[in-house]
Amino acid sequence: MTGAVTIVEVGPRDGLQAHPHPIETAARIKLVSLLRKAGVRRLEVGAFVSPARVPRMADTGAVMEAVGSREEPGDMVLIANERGLDQALEHGARAIAVFTAASDAFAERNIGSTVAASLDRFAPIVSRARSAGVFVRGYISTITDCPYAGPVEPDAVKNVARALDAMGCAEIALGETLGRATPNRIAAVVDAVATAIPLDRIAAHFHDTYGMGLANVREAVRLGVRTVDAAAGGLGGCPFAPGAAGNVATEDVVYMLHGLGFETGIDLDGIRAATRFCRDELGVVPTSRVFAAMAKA
Repeated sequence: MTGAVTIVEVGPRDGLQAHPHPIETAARIKLVSLLRKAGVRRLEVGAFVSPARVPRMADTGAVMEAVGSREEPGDMVLIANERGLDQALEHGARAIAVFTAASDAFAERNIGSTVAASLDRFAPIVSRARSAGVFVRGYISTITDCPYAGPVEPDAVKNVARALDAMGCAEIALGETLGRATPNRIAAVVDAVATAIPLDRIAAHFHDTYGMGLANVREAVRLGVRTVDAAAGGLGGCPFAPGAAGNVATEDVVYMLHGLGFETGIDLDGIRAATRFCRDELGVVPTSRVFAAMAKA
């Protein structure tokens, strides 16, 4: 396998949103700077969501201004509603993400509505963003398993992907929220969604609770997916998915993809520096196997 795979670094948002302790704005700014220095060109800077529910993201506007997001088309922020879009546009966002799920039970816990209602809510938001020239990603959580309702059928994911596509999302990110899936189940979802959405507009967003994250990334890439989300050090964990571990670690994904012959444009030592900063300054315990192995070498 050869070619290029785009890594979307989600550490500054998805990686830190459930952090147990307050984070200084300067630390978030430093993390973004280190990731950029490592060659990251697409990253989640933060989120405009309820500060009462996700307090670690309350300073996203200040972070965006400090890191120059107005001039960075790859900087993306998550939004939850019209107010979130207003804030994103106010701070010069070039890319946003909206989020729903393939399970009503999870959507109701996470965003307070059914999947159908969330799609109705996001349609005018996506339309406004597109009119403003903003790139829009649509996240689908719980693509294989819901913590409240159990297994999710691939066709349910395909139907949500089709709806997000119809409203104008340029990219559909498939979120394996619980980190339980095995490659065969990932393949079933990718195959189903690919009947509705071109593979070059599908992104893989996998967590690593059961140690299957890298295997699942490899399977998605084998099937033709060329955009993969990851977080430096394996940061993350969803506050609305009990027991879910962090994202696949950027170091591990980059090491694997380079070994398979793919180009990512990301420097492994640079990502290790970002992870080291998170460990030393934020008290995060890295789960990256590559980070641990190279530290011992």
